[in-house]
Amino acid sequence: MRGFALWVALLCAPLAAADDESPTESKFAERPEQEQYEGLVDEDEQYATRQQAYAFNPVQARNELKVGIYYSKKGSHRAAAGRYLEATRWDTNLAEAYWRLGMAREKLAQPAEAIDAYTQFLNIEPSGKKAREVGKRLAKLRQAVVDLPLAAQEGRPEAAP
Repeated sequence: MRGFALWVALLCAPLAAADDESPTESKFAERPEQEQYEGLVDEDEQYATRQQAYAFNPVQARNELKVGIYYSKKGSHRAAAGRYLEATRWDTNLAEAYWRLGMAREKLAQPAEAIDAYTQFLNIEPSGKKAREVGKRLAKLRQAVVDLPLAAQEGRPEAAP
C-alpha cells in the first residue's frame, strides 16, 4: 500500500505544481511572429526549388526517358512530361525525349509547349523516321494555336468565348 501512495504522490505532484502557476503565464514559449519565418524555407520546398546543375550525361538522360515511358504507360502524362524534360536537360540531342515530350504536352493540352518540343525534335532529326509525323503534328498544333482566341493564348481560358 505504501508503494501505491508513493506512486500517486509522484503522479499528482506535477499537477499540483501546474495549478500554482498563474493562468496568464504559459509553460510554453510564445510562438514568434511570422516575420521571423520570412527567410526560412521548408525542406521539401527547398528540394523542389533547388536548381540542378546539368552536364552532358547520356546515361542519366536514358534513365529519365525510361521512367517517363513508364509514367506515360500508366497514364500519368504530367509526370512523364517532367521526366522527358529532365532527359532533354541531361542530353540536349536526345531526339526521342523531345518527341515524347511533345506527345505528353499534347495530351496535357499544352499546345505551345508541344510546339516547342516538336520544333526541337525537328532541329535534331530533320529527316528521321518520325520527322514526317512530327511535321504533320506541328502544323496541326500551329493551326490550332492560331485559331485560339487571344485571351486563351495568354493563359486565360475563362476569357475565351
